[in-house]
Amino acid sequence: MSQPIAQRILLKLSGEALMGDDDFGINPDIMQRVAGEIRDLVEAGIQVGLVIGGGNIFRGAGLAQGGLDRVRGDHMGMLATVMNSLAMQDALDKAGVAANVMSALDMPDVCDTFTAREARQLLSLGRVVILAAGTGNPYFTTDSAASLRAVEINADLMIKATKVNGVYSADPVSDPDAVFYPTLSYDRALAENLQVMDATAIVLCRDNGMPLRIMNINDSGALMRLMHGETIGSLVE
Repeated sequence: MSQPIAQRILLKLSGEALMGDDDFGINPDIMQRVAGEIRDLVEAGIQVGLVIGGGNIFRGAGLAQGGLDRVRGDHMGMLATVMNSLAMQDALDKAGVAANVMSALDMPDVCDTFTAREARQLLSLGRVVILAAGTGNPYFTTDSAASLRAVEINADLMIKATKVNGVYSADPVSDPDAVFYPTLSYDRALAENLQVMDATAIVLCRDNGMPLRIMNINDSGALMRLMHGETIGSLVE
């Protein structure tokens, strides 16, 4: 098999992707499958940093529109990402993969506190590093946190794994005429407001030369095929 296209990646999973067909929470089958695919990457010598959203448990921004204090809501959302991260750590443990959860918020009884230096050291030892609690600040999404962490850990590639096959000109579910973009620039994604990620996240990638791949996490085996050169999803660079 060909050499992997990247030695170190930052994988961003949406919380919603962990629900599967459920309405809420974590689908055990989805969690186990994703953990198995991450194990395969690690066994292939690929270093994996992981950021998981919290939308399957709590969405602070949405409730803020209903009157909840935005800062408090965002902190609750950060805690949801910690819950998902601990669940993924458990799934990886069961899959035989060593993993550390590192949080942007100090909670020493639950997980380690994030530092870029320690995260890089753990990755170099072949451990999966799960980066929780966003940036630790309100008003920043987990997409922005993922872009920031990708830069901080010196990732070669950031992968956003969602429930769609890549980037489209419009929502392909509601618009059958939506055009698929196999490749596009950061500036085009921003100018056309293509909802790849929020603007802060895209600018962080652009200004630091971090290539971004958007793909469907429900495509079983796609992560490994991507890492060995198959064209999967959309590339933003």
